[in-house]
Amino acid sequence: MIKVLIIEDDIIIGQMISMYFSEDHFEVKQSVNGHDGLREIVQFQPDVILLDLVLPDYEGIELCGAIRRLSLVPIIVISTKNNIKEKVEAFNIGADDYLCKPFSMQELKARIKASLRMADIQVPAPGMSEGTESQYHDFTLDVERRLIVIKDQKIDITNSEFEIMKRFIHYPGRVFRRDELIDTLYRMGDIVNDRAIDVHITNLRRRIERNPKEPQYIKTVWGVGYKFVHLSAI
Repeated sequence: MIKVLIIEDDIIIGQMISMYFSEDHFEVKQSVNGHDGLREIVQFQPDVILLDLVLPDYEGIELCGAIRRLSLVPIIVISTKNNIKEKVEAFNIGADDYLCKPFSMQELKARIKASLRMADIQVPAPGMSEGTESQYHDFTLDVERRLIVIKDQKIDITNSEFEIMKRFIHYPGRVFRRDELIDTLYRMGDIVNDRAIDVHITNLRRRIERNPKEPQYIKTVWGVGYKFVHLSAI
């Protein structure tokens, strides 16, 4: 049974969500403030957290960061705030998704399931973590300096290219759809389209592949997207 924790001070909204998901065999608990929410994270051990950004005792972004330090479970922000700045700030501090009020219960359910699927498959590759290097025979991705190193030569890449490359290396073999890569960049404040993703991939191949026309690392999965092949990590 999937356990959902709702941190929402609007009791009616919280009850509506609880009723909907309880009928669908989810186990749901509601907290009306941030203090109780943090306690329930420890006691209830939820699989996903629905977080309102307007609470009586906590500033929402601050609470999102506190939750992320406490738990790695998916956080879906539910908020009336729909400006880009708020969304980017929430994503940067640890939110996994952002849903503006009012929303449909069907969409919320779909987003919860999508977040849980992502949580299930997102297991970082061995040797790759924040603040480290990921080394391959042909190149090194330097996470701290946000660049690629090839034969001791530092190669600057754009912020978007770095985020795509980091995501690839974290999850080798996983096929990323273009819309997933678009979402990755959107969370960092970059608004792009399918064509821009293809351009970023082309630029990355020019930098790390021995023959960009016959890539060994960044493979195209026709009709779906791209994947990173973990060839010979050191």
